Amino acid sequence: MKRAIVKIVKWFFCLGGVLAFVLLLLSFTDIPYYAYHGLGIVNSELKGNPDVIVIPGGSGMPCADGLIRTYYGAIAANHFPDARIIIALPYDTGVDSLLQLNLMARELILKGVDSTRIAFEPLGFNTWSQAINIGKMPEVDKSDLSILIVTSPEHVYRAVKTYEKAGFPRVFSMAAFEKPIDEEKLGSKGKMKGLNLSVRYNMWSYLNYELLVLKEYVAIVYYKLKGWI
Repeated sequence: MKRAIVKIVKWFFCLGGVLAFVLLLLSFTDIPYYAYHGLGIVNSELKGNPDVIVIPGGSGMPCADGLIRTYYGAIAANHFPDARIIIALPYDTGVDSLLQLNLMARELILKGVDSTRIAFEPLGFNTWSQAINIGKMPEVDKSDLSILIVTSPEHVYRAVKTYEKAGFPRVFSMAAFEKPIDEEKLGSKGKMKGLNLSVRYNMWSYLNYELLVLKEYVAIVYYKLKGWI
């Protein structure tokens, strides 16, 4: 029994090492970017003006995904002034349970969005439950609703498919892509510039994309098994 356990552990570490090596090799290619980008462009061509703009809160506020989603959400809200805005983020169980929701709303207001357009969905604990709860809101009529989801690129595919499964007839997306710094401002010069940029920035960015994509693929499989997409 002990030998069997040791053998399983060895195989586990060997497979882990092979996977890590493959991911490292892929980080020197554009495959991680294309996989990441592919998840973020589902239903990105908006047809007509949206009736509702949904901004999932991600990891809350302040955090990177919460801030960048709010930034893009404000752009969408100002571009479509007649659309209602719903911030979807589970409320906290602390003293100020709506603190993070209010922080996201404040960011929108600071960027010129009228506070009367903003509503909260604080009860859903994942994308599926948020979609179901939004569909039950009295101001939301799913029969002919056009909805725009503003979220992180890796989350777009799952969000769009989940809202479609929840009964929303027209679901579109705006991915909160990061904007890279101009290469000319990074300081590398001479023959080593291309290599320096590849190792110092691209490789690490692509490794991060790989982790995000793998995590999202697992979530997509889970949602398919649950029948949520």
